[in-house]
Amino acid sequence: MTREEKSRVIEELTAELTNNVNIYLADISGLNAGSTSDLRRAAFKANVKMAVVKNTLLSKAMEASDKEFGDLPTVLKGNTSVMYAEAGNAPAKLIKNFRKKSEKPLLKGAFIDEAIYIGDDQLDMLVDIKSKEELIGEIITILQSPAKNVVSALQSGGGKLAGIIKTLSEREG
Repeated sequence: MTREEKSRVIEELTAELTNNVNIYLADISGLNAGSTSDLRRAAFKANVKMAVVKNTLLSKAMEASDKEFGDLPTVLKGNTSVMYAEAGNAPAKLIKNFRKKSEKPLLKGAFIDEAIYIGDDQLDMLVDIKSKEELIGEIITILQSPAKNVVSALQSGGGKLAGIIKTLSEREG
């Protein structure tokens, strides 16, 4: 790879790091070609962008980025794949589901909304992270609940009130 090619790759990686708030680093070494293709297909379906990168180039891109990656560059050893996603938990779910039939990929680390997670032992916690849309949905459900109770109480109360008025009007007649 020429110096110009390396510079171009670093610029592209820096742009990806800057434009994404959810970044996962995984080790997919040891996967055969078929398994790697399956993983890429699963990533595409899960709306997760995945790329195998050279550690030195990714490290330089992290330095060039305006984000603070903390200890994340320390995991850049061996085979590294980068996963980008809109939803913070999408790559974690992808990795967990894929590992039902394979030992890899292993989570090296993640950068999610400026929080840094190091190590494969963080995977279960990352799977449980809720996306912005899921949190908004939960808040809307919580806010709607009291309103639904009031509406149903008014509707049932209205029926009772109408019944009482009807009974009283029939008595007077």
